Amino acid sequence: MENFLFQATIYLAAAVIAVPLAARLGLGSVLGYLAAGIIIGPVLGLVGSETQDLQHFAEFGVVMMLFLIGLELEPRALWDMRHRLIGLGGLQLLFSTLALMAAAILAGETWEVGLAVGLALSLSSTAIVLQTLSEKGLMQTGGGRSMFSVLLTQDIAVIPILALLPLLAIAPLGVVLNGDGSIQRVAEEVAHGATQGGLSLVEGLPGWAVTLITLGAVASIILSGVYLTRPVFRYIHAAHLREMYTALALVIVVGISFLMTLVGLSPALGAFLAGVVLANSEFRHELESDLEPFKGLLLGLFFITVGAGINYRAFLADPLDLIGLALLVIVAKGTVLYFVGRAFNLRGRDHWLFTLGLAQAGEFGFVLLAFSTQQNVIPQQLSEKLLLVVALTMLITPLLFIAYDLLSKRMKEVAPKYQADKIDEQGPVIIAGIGRFGQIVNRLVRASGVKTIVLDHDMETIQLMRRFGVKGFLGDPTRPELLKAAGLAKARVLVVALDDPENVVKLVAFARRERPDLHIVARAHDRHHVFELYRAGANDIVREMFDSSLRAGRYVLENIGLSEYEAAQAEQMFYTHDRYTVQELAKVWNPGVPASENPAYIQRATELEKELEAALLELAQENAKKSA
Repeated sequence: MENFLFQATIYLAAAVIAVPLAARLGLGSVLGYLAAGIIIGPVLGLVGSETQDLQHFAEFGVVMMLFLIGLELEPRALWDMRHRLIGLGGLQLLFSTLALMAAAILAGETWEVGLAVGLALSLSSTAIVLQTLSEKGLMQTGGGRSMFSVLLTQDIAVIPILALLPLLAIAPLGVVLNGDGSIQRVAEEVAHGATQGGLSLVEGLPGWAVTLITLGAVASIILSGVYLTRPVFRYIHAAHLREMYTALALVIVVGISFLMTLVGLSPALGAFLAGVVLANSEFRHELESDLEPFKGLLLGLFFITVGAGINYRAFLADPLDLIGLALLVIVAKGTVLYFVGRAFNLRGRDHWLFTLGLAQAGEFGFVLLAFSTQQNVIPQQLSEKLLLVVALTMLITPLLFIAYDLLSKRMKEVAPKYQADKIDEQGPVIIAGIGRFGQIVNRLVRASGVKTIVLDHDMETIQLMRRFGVKGFLGDPTRPELLKAAGLAKARVLVVALDDPENVVKLVAFARRERPDLHIVARAHDRHHVFELYRAGANDIVREMFDSSLRAGRYVLENIGLSEYEAAQAEQMFYTHDRYTVQELAKVWNPGVPASENPAYIQRATELEKELEAALLELAQENAKKSA
């Protein structure tokens, strides 16, 4: 017990120290976890043989992560991804395997060994890539969605790969050669990948029976998600115990993982399927909030065990050779990813994210290499060497994402793939951007009898507007020729409602240079964005959340005792004072210095806040006297 507590303290303390430091340095949490593992393992020797057992437990973090991702995807969205799953993922897997297989054969290995090596190293790290995409907010980009499609295809491909590997054995199935040349009998594993010595519902069954049981397990997950979720959640709700929701969320993930293991399928794949089934459920957000802390801790633990499990003696025996092999894997996979990405029309930032982000080998590589050695496909000595190569590529991955960040900052935006519309109309009001914000402005102005010229670069948005009888023009509103064609020279008002804060500032500055007399209404992201827009020349600046938040605050005041009139007075006073505050703070705002590090800004903001509190208190006292 004491040893367990000591080990737990070591792992947690390493994470608490290393991860915040890595995040502060801009290296990301994954590199922090890996570094923590290296420090407590190979460097200080504080952890040892328990690392491998702990890694199997920590792999539940990957399972939970795929379950949570499934919750974000509706079945229809998954169906829409089918071309990327089959095409993008399939081509990456095929060509990466062939490239790595060719390299192994050129190094003197047989084609059987080369194929096994290529299959094991062609799979990327689901844990590292998805965690990093989530941290950096890249999951919803074109490159991020393409990467997710490839990772999902790879997870599915593990099943047939496990079935194929025993057929490549260079000795009779079930026989493994030890390092001293002796022969050791091992239990035969079914091709579906059941764990040695574990329970299995498909072991020893004919192929048709295995197929039926596998399909039955998948069907049971789908039917349970559709029909049993609501009754079970109602039953749990009746207990009025918050921890029961957490227990139920864990039961769902762990139970599905166990069921998938029994039929030889990937637990992560089963959890992902369950998440997709529950994506439309009203309990989705409850499940997300309950599992998120467990996912984060277990994923972190998994990364620590990867770092701690590195055999530093084997690495120090031939570091240049191992690093060279790791770089060879990354270059080979990166080259394949580059050309596959181009074939599927990935360009610019998305293309480089796709190329660099998936170039490593992954955690499934550990599984396939160990299984290949057990089935006497890959020699023990080569397997140990390749396990180090897999770990090294995973360690290099955060550096590849840092390289992507640096490359991304230097790249210009990719030119739009569409042909901009020819603008054949002009009007007194130009609205640039027709998202949620711009739509409300456009409806109000048009309903009041004023003609508007709507510009937006999103084809789906423009097409949707046209279905409702609202004409809009497709094109990038920041392009000068497009604005001039829309009638910038004669327009009376320009509404800038784009999503990207930088493009808003850019467009306002251009319009002000072209038309000093034009009235510009601009959408601001936050207060600092307001300062930038004032400097660029906007007349009226609307913070996207300000008015709705102000109205919500008025509702709060009305429901804690103030009359509607008193709440409206407070709302109006706050609004007036905030406009004054913005003007005052703009005088001391320095665009090159964060507000938290600007003493003059902090001092003036504090003074203005006290003035607001005093004004509202005085108003409340006056209202109290009137009602007395």
